[in-house]
Amino acid sequence: MSTDTEHVNEETETSSSLLKTWSDWYHIPLIGAVMLFMFWVRTQAYDQFVTDDGSPALAGVDSWYQWRTIEWTAKNYPNTMPYEVWTGYPSGAYVGQFGTLFDQIIVTVAMIVGLGDPSPETVYAVALLMIPAMAALVAIPVFYMGRRLGGTLGGLVAIAILALAPGTFLTRSTVGQLDHHVGEVLFMAIAVVAMMVALRAGEREKPVYELVVDRDWGALRTPTIYSVLAGIAMMLYIWVWPAAVLIIGIFGVFFAIQLCLDYLRGVSPDHVAFVGAVSLITTALTTTLLIEQPGLGVTHFSYLQPFTALLVAAGCIFMAWLAREWNNRDLDRRYYPVAIGGIGAAALLVLWLALPSVYNTLIGNLTGRLLPLDPSTGALTISEAQPPDDFWNHVREEFGMAFYTMLAGLALLVARPLRDREFRAEYTLILVWSLFLISMTATQVRFTYYLVLAVAVVNAVFIADVVDIFNLDVRGGIDAVRGIETYQVIVLFLVVILLFAPLLPPIAADNTSSWEQAERTGPSGDAMVWEGSNEWLAENTPAPGNWGEHENADQLEYFGTYQAPADGDYDYPDGAYGVMSWWDYGHLITTQGERIPHANPFQQNAPSASSFLTAESEERGELVLDTIAAGENPADKSTEELESLSEGATNEELRYVMIDYEMAAGKFSAITAWSGPNYEHYVTPEGHEDGQPVNINDYQNGTIPYYDTMQSKLYFDDADGLEHYRTVHENADAGTATIVTYANVFVPGAIQGQVAQELQELGYQEGDVIYYQDGEFAAPGEGRPSVAIQQMGFQQIQQVQQNPTQQLLGARSAAAVKTFERVEGATLTGTVDDDADVLGNETTATVEVELETNAGRTFNYTQETEVAEDGSFELTVPYATNDELGVEDGYTNSSVEATGEYEVTVGEPGETGYATETAVPETEVVTGETITVDGFEQTELEDSDESDGNETGGNQTDDGNQTDGNETADGNQTDDSNQTDGNQTDDGADTEDN
Repeated sequence: MSTDTEHVNEETETSSSLLKTWSDWYHIPLIGAVMLFMFWVRTQAYDQFVTDDGSPALAGVDSWYQWRTIEWTAKNYPNTMPYEVWTGYPSGAYVGQFGTLFDQIIVTVAMIVGLGDPSPETVYAVALLMIPAMAALVAIPVFYMGRRLGGTLGGLVAIAILALAPGTFLTRSTVGQLDHHVGEVLFMAIAVVAMMVALRAGEREKPVYELVVDRDWGALRTPTIYSVLAGIAMMLYIWVWPAAVLIIGIFGVFFAIQLCLDYLRGVSPDHVAFVGAVSLITTALTTTLLIEQPGLGVTHFSYLQPFTALLVAAGCIFMAWLAREWNNRDLDRRYYPVAIGGIGAAALLVLWLALPSVYNTLIGNLTGRLLPLDPSTGALTISEAQPPDDFWNHVREEFGMAFYTMLAGLALLVARPLRDREFRAEYTLILVWSLFLISMTATQVRFTYYLVLAVAVVNAVFIADVVDIFNLDVRGGIDAVRGIETYQVIVLFLVVILLFAPLLPPIAADNTSSWEQAERTGPSGDAMVWEGSNEWLAENTPAPGNWGEHENADQLEYFGTYQAPADGDYDYPDGAYGVMSWWDYGHLITTQGERIPHANPFQQNAPSASSFLTAESEERGELVLDTIAAGENPADKSTEELESLSEGATNEELRYVMIDYEMAAGKFSAITAWSGPNYEHYVTPEGHEDGQPVNINDYQNGTIPYYDTMQSKLYFDDADGLEHYRTVHENADAGTATIVTYANVFVPGAIQGQVAQELQELGYQEGDVIYYQDGEFAAPGEGRPSVAIQQMGFQQIQQVQQNPTQQLLGARSAAAVKTFERVEGATLTGTVDDDADVLGNETTATVEVELETNAGRTFNYTQETEVAEDGSFELTVPYATNDELGVEDGYTNSSVEATGEYEVTVGEPGETGYATETAVPETEVVTGETITVDGFEQTELEDSDESDGNETGGNQTDDGNQTDGNETADGNQTDDSNQTDGNQTDDGADTEDN
């Protein structure tokens, strides 16, 4: 009997031990399950990013450049790229936000997987999977932050919200999104939880100045260790993303508030000040080792990171010293925070006077990244850097009700001391940090991927305090369940519904769960559209350094190491050249085409790219490019100023121009924002006076300046009439886009009700183009005219034509992407002996040649000039009639060829004149040689009105009633938000084949 009792006791003890073990450790398998779920969700679309030929297929344009820096690190391990000469021509660029710890982590894992010598395929596979892996790892610091605030249950709730949130954090961390954003989130979470632990250690161990003087390391050991670790965590975050210096600013605000609160409560500020000083001195020392560039740049490793850390550390020490002095002078504690505020304001004033560059950097980043006060004009053309259109709707779509329960959690956190809960410094930290993340999201929509941390973590407070307030024993046994009250069941049910139902179908935003949203991710549409053009560029143009007679490509190796020039202007070898396009596509030109773009998604050279694309004459366009070659910025310069600046032009020339349908349409508005004049100038009739109303009839008397821009003349007209530019390739495989210009006009019968009354009160008359300002109707001629340039499909064009309040101004079609070459041009000279006296006093010489593109489309190039009194003429043409030169000769293997020789005529169309034909060899075009035209014969010149027109095959102006049927498609893509935002009435990005 006693033996049986012993067995029962042993089984009871064993069962009790197992239950205790489960109670202590049950969260570990649950965390693992959540992490596996997060990883699975983000890797569902893996197959879409693995191609048959092994080439990359990535979800965003920035991801392509991140892949370049990862490849570079793999080739030069463990180094990261010191200076980049394959972008930002003709100066190169220091790409501080790329080639960081993020790349080294990925390549290190690839080295382990590849046993020290990973293949490119291995590096690519590891890079793809590391993004969702890092996202899953975010659950660990989030759990421990939540646990510190709301116990184990709070930590589990926090990671559940993190896993189910279907918004920006998810889309930035799926497979294929090869970008450092997920690394930012992971290391910010680590830095915050490390600071929480260090602050708690400081409050427990209570380090004070006297212990430091006495060198009592036994008493200081624990807070010192945790503070140093917190400082290292901050350094790692900055190492991943140099602009993470913002965390130092956030912590600085926290320390200022917390030290004031401690002093007001009668607690020595030394405890928290010690943690702040040690951690931030550690950050200052370690980030000093990362410095790669002098100055105070935010986006690269500069003096700014250690300087800011030292500034906050010094502030902590000063505030602790001032508190002691305040006590010694027996001053009223209530005035201490006032004194701190006054001293802070005075310090900013001194900084503004003594170090204006430092002040501008600090304030500029405060208003540009942390507070929604004064975003720059350039930032507002970047979709991810814009504030949300409707902040409250935005956070609801991102987090459902979890955002609002987070706000409740913040309130409960503030109220904890009122409920006899211990006041902790880490509570203040979470409050300050969360409020900053909310402000950052209201400033730039991309920072929503940070806000998910606060939403998840603070909901741990919400759930824990609700459980406490309503006495919900969620960890009790069966007896606790039996004793639960009805109201407690209702409360528990409502809490679960509030937190999780909006994140799950069918209540989730757009009825989309996180796993459904992640499943739909795919390669970047821009990358797919541009791939054919960039592959052509790589195969049919000389390698940079090998242009013309030069053979210096070995000085510009794609994975070579280049040291940053002291003046920031790299000295390229002879034979190097650049490619002009809009900044959105710079990384694709670098990575897909292995050529050097002028502008890039760092927004480098965006003003000069804008100046060229919007130039309203070839002469001005040439001056812009020569000014760039002279190392000067051509933006907002007069023609006279450009002539002066361009005199210093070097041989570092931009030889190719690439334009796509988005640049010609939805992005044109943003392109104009980087250099004057503004968008309104290009969409109002020529000769229109600013401030005057525009009527739709005014457009009948002439074109708009938009069609005179270099971008339009190249993309739509194939450089017709230009002397130094020619089309060399078009990517029709990606589709043909129809670009429509239309205006919204006031038509009293079609616009009724309150809108009609408002417009009439503003002074609109029938046919007036409607103006807007700040999203509201404006008086005629004030603000911005509602004239849109958009890419449309057939049905959309029909809708415009059938809408009486919308007037179609023009519709033109072109291939999705076109590539142009800048050449010297061959000069054609000749003299006509008008013995028969058939020519008038003012006679025109015209040359014309028919050309055929790689897509089989034909078009005519025409150039004309006035004939001198002696019958002589001279003009320059960019197209050759043969293809005798190629890449092996150091020139372009053009895919656009003439179908015959140039027809040269002298006289007026439809009248008697002179005509002949002439060949224009390729050599003469690229070297700028002169060709003498002779052999003129008298003939009846063809009337241009009776000819077939200048263009065939879809690159012509049409009435908008039809499209080519092979429309540009966006492809299966995710939102690549580091893109130009067109700021149009519609985004013009969608295409239809219907």
